[in-house]
This record gives sequence, structure tokens and C-alpha cells, in this order.
Amino acid sequence: MQMYEEIEQSKLSAALYLDEMNKRIRVDLARGDLTSLLTYVENKAATFPCEKIIFKAREHQFRTLLEKGFVYEGMISHYFNGDRAHFLSRFLRKERRSSNHWSEEDAILSSVQNLGVKPFVKNDDHPILLAGSGDAAELATLYKEVFQVYPVPLQDPAYIKDAMGKGTIFVCIRENNQIISAASAEIDDQHHNAEVTDCATLPQYRKGGYMKSLIMKLEEELLLRGIFCVYTIARALSFGMNAAFHQLGYQYGGRLANNCYIYDKLEDMNIWEKDLGR
Repeated sequence: MQMYEEIEQSKLSAALYLDEMNKRIRVDLARGDLTSLLTYVENKAATFPCEKIIFKAREHQFRTLLEKGFVYEGMISHYFNGDRAHFLSRFLRKERRSSNHWSEEDAILSSVQNLGVKPFVKNDDHPILLAGSGDAAELATLYKEVFQVYPVPLQDPAYIKDAMGKGTIFVCIRENNQIISAASAEIDDQHHNAEVTDCATLPQYRKGGYMKSLIMKLEEELLLRGIFCVYTIARALSFGMNAAFHQLGYQYGGRLANNCYIYDKLEDMNIWEKDLGR
């Protein structure tokens, strides 16, 4: 089960993302008394198997969270209407803190960052289409085939339709009347940012450079909507996905340890960000 909860009290306000599937609570927006909010969140974490608490903190908040025992994991430079968001986490189980793949992911990141950043020409052989609600079932089939597990229920067409209704943009590429590759951009209109996510290509088509073309199409659509801060959270073990974002000019912003269940296990995720206004 995944749900949002908004808190409005005399000394604080916050938006929480309660994520039982990934055994975590994410605090997306917090104002006011952080000590009282932490007590509230810790009590909430005790009500289900929560192993990690993640804060998206503003500039003036991250020092307090460090003093409260949170671990600094990364940042997005222009997340809050041009201001930084700092990612700080508290791990409630030692197994959740320890990553078995960190050194391997460091090596992958180093190899990725040694690649050149160069202009990329979209693949014109396969038109990039804006997906609509009528494509939800096909998109769900694609995601079910690519991912054994995923942080959100993308295998459910109703979930995809709901996301589209809330403003998430899906783009896709078809071949032989079948969706072979897709990605989305989840827009936060309140803070003028967007997360590029839900990137998937059928295994037999992964050498075609389709994902870069999809990402560029999403960037074009975001610019039309006045969104300049774009970021993604990519599997740290995936050379291809991290290379795609690096080569498109995204900057590395840190790594979130054991962040979510994706692909086939609990994985570390790399933050990449880009200022489309530059």
C-alpha cells in the first residue's frame, strides 16, 4: 500500500509518502518544528514495517537533520522552485543501511563519467509518441515484461491512467504496432520540477538508443510547460541507464542506499539532475 498524508498543525506542516511496498516513509515537504515532525514520523514508522525514513530537506533544514542522526545521501540543485533539495535518511535496520554492491556501483559510475557528453540525434526511424489513456494496458504489459518488481504498480493499467490524469507525461516508441520502449515525466507543478522515470525497453531492442530519444522528447514537453528542473533516480547497477543520462548532460547528485525494490531486488539508486534552462 502507498499513500500520501498531509499534516497541518499549529507548529508544523508536512507531506508524507507512506510506502509499505518499499518499507519506507518519505517526507516530501516539511515546514515548522522539525523535532515535533520527527517524533510524528517515527511514531508513524512504528505502525508498519518501515526500514528507512527519507527527508527532502531545504537548505536551512539539513543541518538539523544531520544533528538528529540522519545520513546525507544527495541533492537536487533547483528542486524547490530553484532552491536545493537535500536528501537525508535514517535507517531503522542495519541491514537496510548496508549495501552489498556499493564498490561495484562506484566502478560503474566512474566508467560512466569517463564517457564524453556529446549532442545526441533522436532516432527518426521510430516516431516518438505521446501516450494516452488508451495506451495504458499496453504500457502496463511492457512494464510487466521488463520489471519483475517495481516501486509503484506500473503493471496495473488503472495506476497508469490515474498518473496520466494527475499530469504525468508518458512517451513511447512503437514497432510492428507494439510498444517497445517507454518513459514518463512526473511533474510537480507546485515546485516546478519533474522526475523522469518509468524508463523501460524490451530486451531485444536495447541497443537502438531509444531511451535517449524518449528522454529528449520528455525534455521538450517539459520546456513547453515551463519546467526547467528535471531529475531522475536511476538504478546504480545499470551502466546503460546511468550512461544515457550522463551523455545527455545530466549531473550526478548522489546515491540513495537500498532505496526501493526495482527490477528484481532492493537496490541503490543514483540521482541525476539537469537544468533545462542552461
